[in-house]
Amino acid sequence: MTSFLYRLGRGAVRRRRLTLLAWALVALGVIAVAQMGGGRMSDRFEIPGVESQRALDILEDEFPSAAGTSAQLVFAVEDNTTGTLSDPGAARAVDAALADVAAQPDVGSVGELRSSADARIAYADVQYDRPSDDIGDRAYERLEATADATNRSGTVRMELGGDLPTEAAQDVPEGQEIVGLLVAVIVLLVAFGSVIAMGLPIGLALVGLATSLGLITVVAAVVDVNTVAPTLAAMIGLGVGIDYALFIVTRHRENLRTTGMTVEEAVGRAVATSGAAVLFAGVTVVIAISGLAIAGITAVTVMGLMAGLTVAVMVALALTLLPALLGFAGRRIDALRVPGLRGGAGVPGRESMWHRWGRQVSAHPWRYLAGGVLALGLLAAPVFSMRLGMTDNGTSPTSMTTRRAYDLLADGFGAGVNGPLLLSIELDGATVDDLRPLESAIADDPGVQAVAPIQANDDGTAAVMRVIPTSAPQDEATTSLVHRLRDDVIPGALSDAPGAEVQVGGQTAMFIDMSDKISSRLPWFIGAVIVLSVLLLMMVFRSVAVPLKAAAMNLLSIGAAYGVIVAVFQWGWLKGLIGVEETVPIVSFMPMMLFAILFGLSMDYEVFLLSRVREEYLRRRNNDAAVVEGISATARVITSAALIMISVFAAFVLGDDPIIKMFGLGLATAVFIDATIVRIVLVPATMKLLGDWNWWLPGWLDRLLPNLDIEGGAGLPEPDYEPGRGPAVTEPARVPEPALVD
Repeated sequence: MTSFLYRLGRGAVRRRRLTLLAWALVALGVIAVAQMGGGRMSDRFEIPGVESQRALDILEDEFPSAAGTSAQLVFAVEDNTTGTLSDPGAARAVDAALADVAAQPDVGSVGELRSSADARIAYADVQYDRPSDDIGDRAYERLEATADATNRSGTVRMELGGDLPTEAAQDVPEGQEIVGLLVAVIVLLVAFGSVIAMGLPIGLALVGLATSLGLITVVAAVVDVNTVAPTLAAMIGLGVGIDYALFIVTRHRENLRTTGMTVEEAVGRAVATSGAAVLFAGVTVVIAISGLAIAGITAVTVMGLMAGLTVAVMVALALTLLPALLGFAGRRIDALRVPGLRGGAGVPGRESMWHRWGRQVSAHPWRYLAGGVLALGLLAAPVFSMRLGMTDNGTSPTSMTTRRAYDLLADGFGAGVNGPLLLSIELDGATVDDLRPLESAIADDPGVQAVAPIQANDDGTAAVMRVIPTSAPQDEATTSLVHRLRDDVIPGALSDAPGAEVQVGGQTAMFIDMSDKISSRLPWFIGAVIVLSVLLLMMVFRSVAVPLKAAAMNLLSIGAAYGVIVAVFQWGWLKGLIGVEETVPIVSFMPMMLFAILFGLSMDYEVFLLSRVREEYLRRRNNDAAVVEGISATARVITSAALIMISVFAAFVLGDDPIIKMFGLGLATAVFIDATIVRIVLVPATMKLLGDWNWWLPGWLDRLLPNLDIEGGAGLPEPDYEPGRGPAVTEPARVPEPALVD
């Protein structure tokens, strides 16, 4: 693999114009196809094997008129008035709005107007004949026009809720990535001290982002892709794209500065070494994200695969387009220097602050190990109270009509009206009269506010019942109600209706089932990822202790990130600082996806640091010195890479979508912890304590595992140097790897 990457890097430099043209055609072609394909994001979820999905299937089969999307028209008198919706002027405005919506295309029916006890708030359900994906944005635009006309009357306030407005009125995040890019520009300028060197990673990430988003849109024309997927892909793509380019450009500049290699040789060796680590980390992310299929939820799997697709594009660009761009830059890569910025990794042989820090940790390993573990343990403590769920319109910003409709309905009819349960009933010989005991039993449950009359289909084979909980959709009490109905109330009330089968469904029940399913699969997923990480690191570092230690560190750092998310979003600590208005449960698919992404990202830093430590150990045969030298040689680059990722991820916290906020905060926190407490405290402390046992591997396992030489450069030919320049710094001869086996 090293030799292949070496040839790939050199070939990209020699054929740099062709490489640049090929990528330009690919990017423009993908964007053009995406524009013509008309792919649209969708919030549709299908969860095979759960009760709410069976309830939905029954509803679609037996009540086809109710299979389309729906909306709610919410009316209220102005807060500064004393009137009601029964007043003549208000009543005329409401009637006109209902009549206008009823006459709109694709509207199957407009339900009865339901008023609150004080007659100041009312709503009507709108049922469409087709799903929202089929009727497009036009249906929502017509609803908006009706609402605007009603609001201009000055007597009635009209807001829009329900499925169609929720999907169509998504507040698409825009501009957050600009903040992350600006911080990345500053960090890269400080790291490189050169405008040209800084521009290469930024340009690469932007090309990769445009290509990836185009590919996601193309995929969306064929399969359902969640609306969160493009934003999540942009967040991860920018972070890894800039970081991957940073590692390769840093190694390339070292090759030019310290050895006097030709540009083509320096690029080839950078791709063969740092590029190998990039390929390893990228493939690891993709493999880990592919493990999301364990959840058994197609929407979650596709969302993860879109993020994995973006990572794959960034890896491909880093290994092909970036070498071509480095070829164009040549030895002028350090041109256009910024005054006052040194932009280097330090003077060879001179002691840095990182040398001193490494010796400090090595001198007191137990103290730093205990302090680091204690800090991570405290941060991770809230994870034990994590409650999975989904966000709803109650967590949207108040600038959105769906949030205002949600609040009005909760004020006028109780919080549960925003998350009704739909019971799909297969009668199989039973009648609606046989279900009266069921209706009474459900109505008597303390968690139920109201039960609508049972409605049967035309041939009497199925029925549907609408149940309004007393609690909001996100509340734990609603989850308890769903489980109680399924486990106790419904089975006990069906004795007089033999043959009848009842499935508890509706969007609220669907989200509860998704959380339960993911919770049951999460331990298996985490276990599979840990086993994979241990095996891969064993192949790279020929060690048992290093992979096991890395797995433990990953669990601690990701656990700490989970804990911070729980404390902010679920407990409400400092939620106002990031613009969160209400406490919310942790989005059900977030822990699984976050674990997959962070696993691969942490592997990048792990390989970059430990490969340097291992290289020094093989050369010096001194574990303590190898740890100190490894930290000092990589700390600057790892810190720069971490700052870039943190700034990119944290920028997405500035948006309004709480799901994106969770991912942004979780990723930024985990990277910060991984690059600080883990890499510069726990890793050197544990490696000091383990000593030579860091590199122990049983003989039988050494023979069994393939050898992955990441960043080692083994098997490369003698380097080419610029005529008359020669190696500026003589590289130490590579010491053959000792047999550190039994």
